[in-house]
Amino acid sequence: MNIRIGILGYGNLGRGVECAIRQNPDMELAAVFTRRDPKSVDILTPDVPVCPISQVEEWKDKIDVMILCGGSATDLPKQTPMYAKLFNVVDSFDTHARIPEHFSNVDASAKEGGKLGIISVGWDPGMFSLNRMYANAILPDGNDYTFWGKGVSQGHSDAVRRIEGVKDARQYTIPIESALEAVRNGENPELTTREKHLRECFVVLEDGADAAKVEETIKTMPNYFADYDTTVHFISAEEMKANHSGIPHGGFVLRSGKTGWNGETNHLIEYSLKLESNPEFTASVIVAYARAAYRLSQEGQTGCRTVFDIAPAYLSLLSGEELRKTML
Repeated sequence: MNIRIGILGYGNLGRGVECAIRQNPDMELAAVFTRRDPKSVDILTPDVPVCPISQVEEWKDKIDVMILCGGSATDLPKQTPMYAKLFNVVDSFDTHARIPEHFSNVDASAKEGGKLGIISVGWDPGMFSLNRMYANAILPDGNDYTFWGKGVSQGHSDAVRRIEGVKDARQYTIPIESALEAVRNGENPELTTREKHLRECFVVLEDGADAAKVEETIKTMPNYFADYDTTVHFISAEEMKANHSGIPHGGFVLRSGKTGWNGETNHLIEYSLKLESNPEFTASVIVAYARAAYRLSQEGQTGCRTVFDIAPAYLSLLSGEELRKTML
């Protein structure tokens, strides 16, 4: 039987999850849940119901894994613990500073419901997190560096869109090239948050909104913009559609380390991503971890997990024998 997937929230990420399910022959989309009028939501998969979020509990025994596609700023801190009592869940919570708190809340709820939850899945947190961990384990004497962009951050863009007076917004994260080159050159620089990245926001205001107030709210937002040099541009809806409709992203994880008796040998580990669609790639990672959530649940495991806790084989459609033969 295929793994029955539910999607809660049908924006860019939810649509990306739907596309990823189509590429995984052991999965099927069971239902989509939305806060909007279901009649206004057109999905790509034929004959799959779109349901109001109020009907979620009715699907408790019809869905193997619920993928939560809301925003990290306000949706997921409430939704993931709530639904982890009813379903095995996977989310993409990406407010790094609040992950320990979120993990604790989801762990308690999932154990109460006898379910398995995997949080903070995507490329960062997610794939970048794994690469940081592997590199630290391999080169304990070294320094970590993560650079994001240039690209659109979904989480940061969502946080800006939720500010009163904002009609639409895109936020670009931009690495500071001189800092990246210093790392690649083995200089092991000590870099502050502000010295590694710039943040650039393009904002469409609601009629009558106070531009100065919106800009101040963006620039002082904790966990998102307060620690960065941030530029805010106010533009028209037409310019947003013409110049900022895509959602590219990417970045680099590097660790510069030393080996040898006296640390005389230098090494650089670098992992990079160049993504034409941030949400579609994030969705593809999430769907692989949905497979892991289902398998772990079938083993009787409950509680919360992160990407650190899950063996790679749980993600793959291939059997252990096939993996050893073709990829090891």
